[in-house]
Amino acid sequence: MAWTDPVDIYCERVSAAFWAEPVNALSNASFILAALWAAVEAHRRGIRSPLAWLLILMAGAIGIGSFLFHTFANRWSELADTLPIWSFVAVFVLAAMHVIGGMPARRVAMVGGLVIAAAVAALWFATGEGTGPAPAAPDPLNGSGQYFPAMLALVVFTIIAFWRRHPGAPWILAALVTFAVSLTFRTLDRDICTALPLGTHFAWHLLNGLMIALLLQMMIRTGRFAQTAPR
Repeated sequence: MAWTDPVDIYCERVSAAFWAEPVNALSNASFILAALWAAVEAHRRGIRSPLAWLLILMAGAIGIGSFLFHTFANRWSELADTLPIWSFVAVFVLAAMHVIGGMPARRVAMVGGLVIAAAVAALWFATGEGTGPAPAAPDPLNGSGQYFPAMLALVVFTIIAFWRRHPGAPWILAALVTFAVSLTFRTLDRDICTALPLGTHFAWHLLNGLMIALLLQMMIRTGRFAQTAPR
């Protein structure tokens, strides 16, 4: 498999042209807007935590990587798409263990290796490496199964946040509901091309941008970053 091999898995793409997916490509602006909103709020609150700003930068990187994938649409741009996503997931999970779960930083560092290993495995699966021959039948979930661990993590953090009466609980619940809807749109995209040639993948981008915006705002407004920020 060459890095320049084309990838055509979305309704909107009907050719190999750079702008064959204009809506899918431009809808990635939602991630950039989420990062900008978070940056403005963090600056306003005087938050200087490197971890908070790393998450903000990673959110913007998701939008850039996904834009590359929906324009170049090949194997290397697929990696540019998935790597920022799973990097954000790994770092957010570690941050949430401390910010929401109250886990000591040392213990968070201990489980960090496991989280990173899981993210690498998900990335390996997502890019099709090491999966062996292609399955005889299409994936009924259209590749959405790779995101179930992220969904499970949000469910767990939602339960913990409400159990601990964390002020960010409503934000996390809103993010969970948003992600559930966005995952549905991603799953449906391949199967409705005839009825809706544009597809629904763009809705996955828009709603995921909103989900990440909610998570970042939760961290900035109610997490330990907010509690320790200078006034």
